[in-house]
Amino acid sequence: MKVPSYLVVEDSYIIILRVQGYTKSICKGGTEMERKLKRDSWVMWILKSLLASYVITGILLLLLAVALYKFELNEKAVSAAIIAIYIMATLIGGIIIGKFARVRRYLWGLGLGIGYFGLLLLITLGVYRTLNGDAANLITTMVLCAGGGMAGGMLS
Repeated sequence: MKVPSYLVVEDSYIIILRVQGYTKSICKGGTEMERKLKRDSWVMWILKSLLASYVITGILLLLLAVALYKFELNEKAVSAAIIAIYIMATLIGGIIIGKFARVRRYLWGLGLGIGYFGLLLLITLGVYRTLNGDAANLITTMVLCAGGGMAGGMLS
């Protein structure tokens, strides 16, 4: 077993530890990796929250498809269920990002809801090459997504 070697530089709090062939630098304010994670963490918060929202959306849309097949739901019930799914997905995403952020949670949730709607809009444009519905429907959907995310942020 190798004996650890230490290098300490005064006033800058840099410590390099060498134990069994591994080198680790500890600087004032945490390790280099910890500082990088703190700096880049908000991007990961958004990505994780959006991913959770879209996973929830996929699961709930799959359940809606099964219910549509089994119970032959009418168009109004399906439209209401889709809107409810959007709200539930952004609410859960808002709760998740609010847990990460810990400050200004409602703004993070609002941003998540708007990001969810923007990604949903891009997916719709990519698949259909056009927007289905009129501007009032798009604005309503955006407000519901943003409101669901903001409510989730406030609830977290």
